[in-house]
Amino acid sequence: MGSAFSCCGSDKEDEGASVVTPGNATWRMFTYKELHTATDGFCDDNKLGEGGFGSVYWGKTTDGLQIAVKKLKSMTSKAEMEFAVEVEVLGRVRHKNLLGLRGYCVGTDQRLIVYDYMPNLSLLSHLHGQFAGEVQLDWRKRMKIAIGSAEGISYLHHEVTPHIIHRDIKASNVLLDSDFEPLVADFGFAKLIPEGVSHMTTRVKGTLGYLAPEYAMWGKVSEACDVYSFGILLLELLTGRKPIEKLPGGMKRTITEWAEPHISKGQFKDLVDPRLRGNFEENQLKQAIGVACLCVQSEPEKRPAMKDVVHMLKGYGSGGKVMQTRMNSIKYKEELLALDQTSDDEDGGPDESYGVFGAMEMQKMQDPTTNIKKRNNMPNMFDKL
Repeated sequence: MGSAFSCCGSDKEDEGASVVTPGNATWRMFTYKELHTATDGFCDDNKLGEGGFGSVYWGKTTDGLQIAVKKLKSMTSKAEMEFAVEVEVLGRVRHKNLLGLRGYCVGTDQRLIVYDYMPNLSLLSHLHGQFAGEVQLDWRKRMKIAIGSAEGISYLHHEVTPHIIHRDIKASNVLLDSDFEPLVADFGFAKLIPEGVSHMTTRVKGTLGYLAPEYAMWGKVSEACDVYSFGILLLELLTGRKPIEKLPGGMKRTITEWAEPHISKGQFKDLVDPRLRGNFEENQLKQAIGVACLCVQSEPEKRPAMKDVVHMLKGYGSGGKVMQTRMNSIKYKEELLALDQTSDDEDGGPDESYGVFGAMEMQKMQDPTTNIKKRNNMPNMFDKL
């Protein structure tokens, strides 16, 4: 992958130049001085979020544009690679439901990415964070967010060449504009898949609770991994519950473990976020639950394509897939749940409020399908529900 930012290697103090990418997306090369001024010197009062590789700040340019600036705090090789991947991917995509690139800055020891500022922050902040008590997400907005997010992911999978796998679909990476239109963000873990390649094997990165089993265990990444993650996100959006929740006594439970008994008994109303106070459309609920069940199936080949997910959520049918009334998914075993940290965090913490960080990295296990004898001795991190 060629460098997407090699042309901007100094801290110039003049105005950054505009660049038109092959996708006709215009963005700018900002100077460090511009971004330093826009964010009031990256002051803490303007900090929107903080994570493993840096911080995100609110800013306002001299021409009045509100921006979000992602600033890497250390130039490690991992951080440098994620920066390069994100800039390259953002330069390729242009869709109303994907957070596009406003610009970037590269200096001797600085790497910054500039996005449009999203005034309603992230889906996470409304479900579990600082806005959770205000219940701004009514049923109509939730369905709008579900469909829009699915359309953005579908664009990555089916309309961009080469296809792009996001690898970190989660509530904190779905940002919301002033009209609660969702924009899928954070492409630092994205993979570009060449034409004709069905899957790749790679180091596991992502957020536990959203990870597809074949990816979490063996590093097999494909579009189906994003589909699984979206299924978890959809359940989270409908129910208001976290992907992994901490129970009294320290035990942890996944959202699929909690939902499966209700789904198998047809108790769909019991799944709905109680903050909605019964204000939802029952047919849409059943359709959305059915879509989520299809998405989180343990076998990747049985999950629908994202373009079919979009059609189903819009009520256009099941795309040839039989709508599920039972969740044929998996649950994490205790040794894998022990790696989870997000459910231990305080609700509504500022670190995830803007939602461009917070992913975990795991060493992948050997794929047992490569050696049948080894498979029988392989610890299984997942159980069928």
